[in-house]
Amino acid sequence: MADKPKIAFYWCASCGGCEEAVVDLAEDILSVVSAVDIVLWPVAMDFKKADIEAMPDGSIAASLINGAIRTSEQEEFVRLLRKKSGAVISFGSCACTGGIPSLANQFEKERILSYVYEQAPSVINELKTRPQLESKGDEGHSLELPAFREMVRPLDEVIKVDYYLPGCPPTPKLIKEAVTALLTGKLPPAGSTLAPDTALCEECPRKDSKPADLAISEFKMPSGAVIDPEKCMLAQGFICMGPATRGGCEALCIKGNMPCTGCFGPTSRVKDQGAKMLSCVASSAAGKEDAEIDKTLAGIPDPVGTFYRYGLAKCRLRGKADRVPGKGVRQKA
Repeated sequence: MADKPKIAFYWCASCGGCEEAVVDLAEDILSVVSAVDIVLWPVAMDFKKADIEAMPDGSIAASLINGAIRTSEQEEFVRLLRKKSGAVISFGSCACTGGIPSLANQFEKERILSYVYEQAPSVINELKTRPQLESKGDEGHSLELPAFREMVRPLDEVIKVDYYLPGCPPTPKLIKEAVTALLTGKLPPAGSTLAPDTALCEECPRKDSKPADLAISEFKMPSGAVIDPEKCMLAQGFICMGPATRGGCEALCIKGNMPCTGCFGPTSRVKDQGAKMLSCVASSAAGKEDAEIDKTLAGIPDPVGTFYRYGLAKCRLRGKADRVPGKGVRQKA
């Protein structure tokens, strides 16, 4: 019997929900496990880095890597998996577009470290001690910690990515379709996103209730207002990222009577998801006078967290990283 194709899962800077989504395949996971040889899955099985290093280059059929890249350890491991894998799938919002971890890109590294280790209300650290990259222990033993990089980056700014599977997390349906495509060799061209290339509004169960011309005088927070379960979210004055977000999620948030927050990222026709949604909101605002405009804006207290909740690392307005020709992005510790 021929060897089964080898599959690897790895987890970088993320919450771990994408790992749990694999388990959400329920009984379908049995057919997946029987068809592949899982050689790395830290959340579920005990594998060591040395096991992967010992494998021949290219011997892993595909690595599904979730999470953004923030530390030197994450950089090192994804580069190892790239070397050992025939294909790499950017698995979930954090890997594809930076995800919620990339909201940290609003702040300099020093500000983050200072707050976490010195200023946070729960911290008592009079000596302002911080973790060191290397610490000498007894009998000459040393301990090392990963370096904390200047920025959070999506996976494709560190290694070459073959396919993208978006979502926070991707749905079990899309995961199954992606794994099936891998096993059968029926994959789209490299660089493709393994989800429909249409806006979420196209599959929204409330799309017929959306007026042709929106005229929003006030934006509301879902926590402070009652949401009509039948009417378009935007028409009710709630920020819904549907117009700027790729479909394929089965409109799960909308069906749960909550606005879309944009976790599937943009379609191929949208270059900057946040800017696209900001344009939609600006063109839908009814107010023309300063007082009316101020009232409208007051309903969006956190514009970055609203429009770039999952994609700040891909925002075209962000600062440029130090890019080395032919070598991608270089980050200093």
